[in-house]
Amino acid sequence: MIRHLFVLITAFLVALPFLWMAFAAFIPQEIVYSGELLSRFGFTLANFQVLAKEGFWGRMGFSLAVSSLVTFLQLFTAFLAAYAIKEGLKVLPFFLLLLAVPAELLLVPLYGLLKSLHLLDTVWALILPFAASPFIVFLLYGAMRSIPEELLEAARLDGAGHRILLSRILFPLLRPTMVAAGVLAFAAHWNLVLYPRIVAGEEWKTVQTWLTDLQRKYPADWGILSAAALAATLPLVLIYLVYERRVIESVEEGLKG
Repeated sequence: MIRHLFVLITAFLVALPFLWMAFAAFIPQEIVYSGELLSRFGFTLANFQVLAKEGFWGRMGFSLAVSSLVTFLQLFTAFLAAYAIKEGLKVLPFFLLLLAVPAELLLVPLYGLLKSLHLLDTVWALILPFAASPFIVFLLYGAMRSIPEELLEAARLDGAGHRILLSRILFPLLRPTMVAAGVLAFAAHWNLVLYPRIVAGEEWKTVQTWLTDLQRKYPADWGILSAAALAATLPLVLIYLVYERRVIESVEEGLKG
């Protein structure tokens, strides 16, 4: 009984900031500052109308498109890389080393590389450096190792080549893991703030960098800021709620592998 009560209290405390954000997004600004949230409760969509005027939904659509494309590229490259490692390519230590390197350390050399390739302030600066992910490779490799080798050997004896093994055997078996990996890849790219601000221009501003600009423009308007944060968080929350079990199971299997 005490254990369940502790879990409920902890879950409530963790969810409390999100609940307050969702509550403040739909109430007028004067009620937020009055301190009389219950006695003067009101419901309004004015905060979201301000976001529309500021161009939030365009930034949201752009971020969804870019993060979705990056997710597809990471799954595609990781699927092929994991298969190559499983088939004997000796590059697994290289991927493990990349996992240990903080992403912030790569920002300066990556900036110089993008500048030399004339990719700064373009949409490709947000896509190409993230076309492959060591973490997603390691996750798919761990799941691929759990597939019985006898199944692949039987397919090879029947004349199956690499294309058949990848498309008709490994891909269907790894589909749940790839869905979970896609959720993690999407969330990681969606939440980038520092990198897009440095390499992408005003035209290619993502929703997260747009939020930081909005915070400077409306530093004390908690209704507008809460509405923006709620709308920017909602895609991740919905995706994670749909695929929560697959994400947890796939990460645990990948770490065990």
